[in-house]
Amino acid sequence: MERKSIAVVLNPVKVDIEEARATLQEVARSADVPAPTVVETTEDDPGFGQTRAALASGASVVCALGGDGTVRAVAQELVGTGVPLGLLPGGTGNLLARNLGGVVDSLEEAATIAFTGQDRRIDVGWLVIDPTQEQRSGLPRAAPNVHCFTVMAGLGFDAQMMADAPEGVKDKVGWAAYVASGGKHLNDAPFSLELTVDGRPVLRRKTRTVVVGNCGELTGGMVLLPDASIDDGRLDVATVSPESLTQWIGVAARVLANRDDGPALERESGRDITVSVHPPQLCEVDGDVLAEATNLRFVVQPRALAVRVVR
Repeated sequence: MERKSIAVVLNPVKVDIEEARATLQEVARSADVPAPTVVETTEDDPGFGQTRAALASGASVVCALGGDGTVRAVAQELVGTGVPLGLLPGGTGNLLARNLGGVVDSLEEAATIAFTGQDRRIDVGWLVIDPTQEQRSGLPRAAPNVHCFTVMAGLGFDAQMMADAPEGVKDKVGWAAYVASGGKHLNDAPFSLELTVDGRPVLRRKTRTVVVGNCGELTGGMVLLPDASIDDGRLDVATVSPESLTQWIGVAARVLANRDDGPALERESGRDITVSVHPPQLCEVDGDVLAEATNLRFVVQPRALAVRVVR
């Protein structure tokens, strides 16, 4: 199938629809490319079905205009297709674009890159929640308990912080909403953790949160996983285990200063990471809160996604 059209999967909650349409059409005219087809996400489908439909109609580029959740949904359907993902800013974090050095504050500039830029191949991560025996090895096939992430996935404190940050507050104050919600969970009880990396048991302890990253930057230049690279064929994992408010402050200072591991912050990397926890913990992928789980598997799929970057 010859692919010529551009599709934009737009989250109407995140942007002014008519203003966005006008900007996208003007960029397309200036770039001498076909005007994009804009399809909106819904409460029931944040972008998966819309992306599949765009692929079926022959789209040459599929852009995500929304938050990190919209990007994740579009990316999951584009994995392995060779059709590139265009990143249009519309959310609180815009974390994939940040980690790729993309534009996060101008729809016009980001659309120009998405419509006319070059493709870069990046890794994606997969989270398998409570995997079956068949899902414990190899790349997981599509299933209700299998979820793609391009930036980070996590459980425990990390997921609770995401869950308690209301959309309306995020839209008004941005990342401060996560700071406020995180403050509610600093004293949550720790959980038991067993961490295995590439078949090697590496950690068994009480902890507060586990974050597995395909890349390392959060926002404002804050880097949780300094060794993470988006195309190195590996996932990086941080285990955060403070026992007091003082240690929480120490972890934050260590991250902000880009310093090595310490008593309450340990980092590893690998291709296939398994986590067992007790009691079950809430988990999230790229900010989308999923469900509680006892056993989780994180596996990398190297260079499986094409993303439009500046030429």
